[in-house]
Amino acid sequence: MTIAPDAARQEPAPYKAMRDAVESLHDTVPGKFEITREGIVHDMMAPSGPHELTVLRVRKRLERIMPEELAAHSGAPDVEDRPEGVLRLPDIMLIAEIDMEIQGSFDPRTLLAAVEVVSRSNPDNDWVGKMRDYPLLGVPVYAVFDPRTGTGAVMSDIHQTPDGPRYATRRDFLYGEDVTIAQWTISTDGLPRYEDAGE
Repeated sequence: MTIAPDAARQEPAPYKAMRDAVESLHDTVPGKFEITREGIVHDMMAPSGPHELTVLRVRKRLERIMPEELAAHSGAPDVEDRPEGVLRLPDIMLIAEIDMEIQGSFDPRTLLAAVEVVSRSNPDNDWVGKMRDYPLLGVPVYAVFDPRTGTGAVMSDIHQTPDGPRYATRRDFLYGEDVTIAQWTISTDGLPRYEDAGE
């Protein structure tokens, strides 16, 4: 669910106020909070088993073939660009370990790629919101895995458009095919679908 009152669209609330609100809600309200230019995004549902298993399998497959100094990291901290007013928490971040040696949020421009597994409760967050925000943040490659349909896509080649930075290249894939994320190719065999768990 996106919290973005009409008034906020005309005159966006200051980013610091939204950041403070997210921090105050973090330990008291379940779910995941992110911030976009449109407002606060709250995914109220806890990640399901197929979602988390997809994250685990994709992360392990990438780490098997990536150089040791790189990580396929899942979990905190988030990535943040205060001047752009955007805070996101990718399911998986491909990042050099040296770029993780900081306090606070990761710089999104240090990511080699961001990987998202589509949520059943808020698919537009991954397919629409993050498709807009990741090129704005300078994330060079964005991969989406969608357990609802057994499909996905890898976006790359950021270029400027009248609506701001966007990905110029999109490569769609079906589960079962190999997929290349940045420069690493992994299998998508055996990734779970949401209906596999009767959801």
